[in-house]
Amino acid sequence: MAKSDFLVGIEIGTTKVCVAVAEVLRSQELRIIGIGEAPSRGLRKGEITDFDIAQACVREALADAEAKANIEIHVADCIGITGSHIESFNNRGVITLPEGEDEVTEEDCAAVQANARDANLPAQSYIIHDILQQYYIDGAAHIAPLGLSGSKLEADYHIIHGVKSRVQNTIKCVAEVLQSVESFAFTGYAAAQAVLTPEQKQAGAIVIDMGGGTTDFVAYVEGTLRSSGVLGVGGDHIDNDLAYGLRIPLARAKKLKIDESSVLLGNTLPGETITLKDDSGFAGKEVEREQLNGIVHMRVREVFEILRKRFDDAHIIDLAAAGVFLTGGCSQLRGIKSLAEDIFELPVTLTRARDLAGITSAFENPQYSAAIGLVRYAQAERMAEPEGGWFYGFRSLFGRMRLF
Repeated sequence: MAKSDFLVGIEIGTTKVCVAVAEVLRSQELRIIGIGEAPSRGLRKGEITDFDIAQACVREALADAEAKANIEIHVADCIGITGSHIESFNNRGVITLPEGEDEVTEEDCAAVQANARDANLPAQSYIIHDILQQYYIDGAAHIAPLGLSGSKLEADYHIIHGVKSRVQNTIKCVAEVLQSVESFAFTGYAAAQAVLTPEQKQAGAIVIDMGGGTTDFVAYVEGTLRSSGVLGVGGDHIDNDLAYGLRIPLARAKKLKIDESSVLLGNTLPGETITLKDDSGFAGKEVEREQLNGIVHMRVREVFEILRKRFDDAHIIDLAAAGVFLTGGCSQLRGIKSLAEDIFELPVTLTRARDLAGITSAFENPQYSAAIGLVRYAQAERMAEPEGGWFYGFRSLFGRMRLF
């Protein structure tokens, strides 16, 4: 499988492992040629709890992807990192330019980046991304400082970090199966690369990827990433709420959520019920539709209200002119757009991966936004780094992380 021809992104989620395979066309357009998946086991809230079982699920998803794409997969170009341990902050790096230096050099930019990364993080944390927001020379903002003169160089960065051992476990889970792992990315950041246009990022946009065990989020203001993180709440929490509140088996709760529920209240007829037929070990039951919707409503509202507070605290809501973009499996819940508009007081778009060719059912399904975003992220990194750069190669990746 030649690097110039195919890219593979792997998302290890709470409910499924997803492998996206894309062909890179001469125009640099991506054509999805296969999506492999397998139910997840050995994971909780996006984090591995049983390594061997989780790795078996990765093998299953890879085999499915190989069969659908009709290729052999030896390389993971990008794997996703998520979990409630993921956090972020904005930090400014500052250096004084050497006396007599006429111009800002690449070495100066690297030094101010290192200064921004030198934050007081817990010992167990690892920086997953340091994403440039803005340069300043003697207090004046600049996009590209190279070649400009000044005495002080500053740069604002958005830092995304997580617990080193948990990042390590996710990478190792794939690295022991394939020949090479080229890079990794926070899945929420990757999903944003799949669903947003540059114009939407510039206008200000919030992406909320609601998965099975976690809800990843990122927020752009004036084209730069300003906020990101993970809530350890997703679709499986709704399933648990329904199973407990309605006194029904978990599998029935999940099916009921998908087939019958809505996050909106007050849209049912008085006394309207849903009949659950009897099954092995289950005697059947009548469920009130408004009670069903009320349970789903409360959990989704809770997630949105927590996010709204975070965005308010970061002064982002008033700067997100393009609005909120919902993706991920839970974005398919009936009525979720209306509830989100009510809570965020912004335009809300139900979205999925964009600007792709190939299997329509793959990129039109919001469940695959993160996996496809990992492919797009890998493509961007490949184009940015020269052949032989540190993003290419198993050994250099882990040398950079000092994980093993």
